[in-house]
Amino acid sequence: MKAFVKHALRQLLVLLVSVSVAFAQTQAPAPRHAAATQQELDQMLAPIALYPDSLLSQIFMASTYPLEVVEAARWSRANPGLKGEEAANAVEQRDWDASVKSLTAFPQVLAMMDQQLEWTARLGDVFIAQEPQVMETVQSLRQKAYAAGNLRSTEQAYVVQQGEALAIEPATPQVVYVPYYDPRVAYGSWWWPAYPPVYWTPWPGYYAYPGYPVGFAWGAGIVVGAGFFFSSCDWRAGRAVSHPVLAAAIRSGHAGRPAARFPLARSAPPGYPQQLAEPAGGARRPSSCKRARNGSAPESAQA
Repeated sequence: MKAFVKHALRQLLVLLVSVSVAFAQTQAPAPRHAAATQQELDQMLAPIALYPDSLLSQIFMASTYPLEVVEAARWSRANPGLKGEEAANAVEQRDWDASVKSLTAFPQVLAMMDQQLEWTARLGDVFIAQEPQVMETVQSLRQKAYAAGNLRSTEQAYVVQQGEALAIEPATPQVVYVPYYDPRVAYGSWWWPAYPPVYWTPWPGYYAYPGYPVGFAWGAGIVVGAGFFFSSCDWRAGRAVSHPVLAAAIRSGHAGRPAARFPLARSAPPGYPQQLAEPAGGARRPSSCKRARNGSAPESAQA
């Protein structure tokens, strides 16, 4: 009888241990609003760090409005013939943030952000709460891609050194090429085995070209007007900056329209450290809200 009881207890203990292990393996991931570690920042930013600065800055801002990104992506799918400035003009009256409207010019980018919605929302939260670290990580990734021989000026985009920073801008200001690249190879050997880079498959219509780095592909250029982008990256200050008047406002004739909603009043999500300084008057603003006044150039251009 004692032997039977011992056997039964042993079986019960094994069952309890098995259940505990299974439960531990299915624990929910870290809360979305937890501060991102460097491993997570590298993982999250790897697939977009080599985009042109002006496009990258607007992706950052648009990611803070994930629901509007979903709406804009649905609109884009329903209007497959529209892209570039034509698409941005078509959504001018929509009640979306200006950064989201601008991304309708790039249907493949909107589609990606919609399909990777958890990534998009997380990116937006992290950008609001950890903007300096986000910008530093982009530069770190670019330096790694450069060291690996995978970041150079091309017919599609110029790579320019600004002090210690690497800036990327369209070779022709009115034609923007959105690169596709495999982040698993673009930066050389990946340094966080437990945090592989976020990765998605190439977009339709993208092709690799002879003489270009392995893992890179390009689609057709997207035509935008002069002054289309209303934001850029200020690498010296470690922030994204908004220009005084939106391209959307210029196109619609609303010259006095304020800049994107993002810079006006956003604070870090619950659970994040509140790293942003309180401006005079008590309203919290990200550092990226600094705009030029009276139509003058932004601070980064004046320095």
